Amino acid sequence: MAISFEVPENVKQQQDMVKMVAEHIMRPISRELDENEHARPLPFIENMWPFMRDMQKRNLEKLDAGEGWKRREGPGVTNLRLMMMIEMLSWGDAGIYLCLPGGALGGAAIEAVGTPDQKKKYLGRFAEGDKAAWGAMAMTEPGAGSDTSSIQTTAVFDEAAKQWVINGEKIFCTNGKLALDESNGLVVVWATIDREAGRAGMRPFIVEAGTPGVKVTKTEIKHGIRASDTAAIVFENARIPADAILGSPEVQRGEGSGGFKGAMATFDATRPLVAASALGIGRASLEFLVEKLKENGVEIPYGAPYHKLTAIQRDVIEMEAELRATYLLTLRAISMLDHGQHNSLEASMAKAKAGKIVTRIGQKAVALLGAAGYSREWLLEKWMRDAKINDLYEGTGQINTLIVARRVLGYSSRELS
Repeated sequence: MAISFEVPENVKQQQDMVKMVAEHIMRPISRELDENEHARPLPFIENMWPFMRDMQKRNLEKLDAGEGWKRREGPGVTNLRLMMMIEMLSWGDAGIYLCLPGGALGGAAIEAVGTPDQKKKYLGRFAEGDKAAWGAMAMTEPGAGSDTSSIQTTAVFDEAAKQWVINGEKIFCTNGKLALDESNGLVVVWATIDREAGRAGMRPFIVEAGTPGVKVTKTEIKHGIRASDTAAIVFENARIPADAILGSPEVQRGEGSGGFKGAMATFDATRPLVAASALGIGRASLEFLVEKLKENGVEIPYGAPYHKLTAIQRDVIEMEAELRATYLLTLRAISMLDHGQHNSLEASMAKAKAGKIVTRIGQKAVALLGAAGYSREWLLEKWMRDAKINDLYEGTGQINTLIVARRVLGYSSRELS
């Protein structure tokens, strides 16, 4: 039986709506927000909040239905719908897309390792009200980037007060300022409850906006995705409730246990979505390149023999082939997620491929259009700058390649690092 890659009709209908937002709301303000970093894309937020609120509400209704919903509906398309939406929004503008209201990475962590009660309590704020809300995730530290076992932020339980006390500093938190500026926002903070246990001692904690002792100390000036805020956050004796920990407070030593397993479960869900964002940027660059080449009399003859193509024609066809290969890898990782299958290998494959290929496409597209491609007259140079982040966050390309190698070869992190 042949595999069908046809997008479901209800997802197509969503795509039509999202394309209108990308084309008529995001693209017109793209350059302005790139020039004025950290200015909020209010028209985009106002248009997308009702949609994101209703999407989260449907997801919570499915959670309430539990196994009964799964038996009635079978595998869903929740993640496919999200992938297609993110790809299209990033085609509009990746920096503005990252300002999308909703749970974002913080919500993904709660979805991955939160209890049903925690999901209803904390994700519920993204399913109600007229005021937009944001979630964020704080993992990276000045001395702990890809090496999560080196996290120094601590969470100590105060038995008398029945509270966790968090101390430490986090950097490069996407939407960290958005999440903490709004009264209904939250940040999922990764901290250690047992430093000697290494990764097994890591746990995620939900820190709500307005918590005393939590302060945004800096917003980064960046190379790309300039509409999005990337914040540094300091926690000084920040006290949160006892039940604001995601997962068990008991430490079970051993690789892959405890909080580290929860972190990986979060990334299994979010890395394919980063790949989807990269695909949107890559498609924008490639479509623009083909359009400009056509205006200058250069057509792409897809049916012609390879040896009869010019160097430019070969470059464009190879770029398109790589983009389509990345799309299929991403689609596989997303489909496995929707079917409840373990997708750690596929998620890292999609993320590693997307970051590398879309960076290359952006650079090549600018090079082929020469000085005009490099100028700020067009958005192409901006897309080239926006593309690179996909090779860096949610685990660098090198880290994800290492994860793929370990999974394929059957090695542990001790055996292959």
